Amino acid sequence: MKGYIFDLDGVIVDTAKFHFLAWKKTARYFGFDLTEALNEKLKGVSRVDSLKKILDWAGTTISEDEFEKLATEKNEDYLQYVNKMTSKDVLPGVYEFIEKLKKEGCPVALGSASKNAPKILKKTGLYDMFDAIVDGNSVTKAKPDPEVFLIAARKIGVKPEHCIVFEDSEAGIEAANVAGMTSIGIGDKRVLIDADQVFSNFIEIKEKFINQLH
Repeated sequence: MKGYIFDLDGVIVDTAKFHFLAWKKTARYFGFDLTEALNEKLKGVSRVDSLKKILDWAGTTISEDEFEKLATEKNEDYLQYVNKMTSKDVLPGVYEFIEKLKKEGCPVALGSASKNAPKILKKTGLYDMFDAIVDGNSVTKAKPDPEVFLIAARKIGVKPEHCIVFEDSEAGIEAANVAGMTSIGIGDKRVLIDADQVFSNFIEIKEKFINQLH
């Protein structure tokens, strides 16, 4: 039996844009313009590591207290968007895709760096579709470390080499590959060049391809 592990932001729900808006505001604090291209480097990366990257790009350093303050403010900005989420924020084809896996008896897990994952899943009506949820509260190492996916595989009782991971970030694809799992990129083929296969969205994934994975 294959196991299916999904990232959250930008893969099953449209929250990637909320992170971008919140980080863009943080970057402006340093007089730095966070571009969409640079934002790609933040996808799948923890809040702390993302802020470190922005500080590097801005060529500045701050005190530990200010660092904590900015990280907290960024999360508060992000949560303002999250609190308004509904099932309409689930990306096209995702619900049907996971529902099909569930009907076929396939174990499904979430593997996300987001500490807000349970809240987002409940807001969008997806929470009960997952057999296991591994989020930022469950791990000590951020992607590209494979910890989050290895824990997810263990929770659903599937060996890593029999797991398929769906990711939209370079860090996430690297984590899946390091874990020895099949990596499916959701997004831009030019960005997710190390993925085993890349699709623009779940609607593009045909039944024949899913059957091959089984």
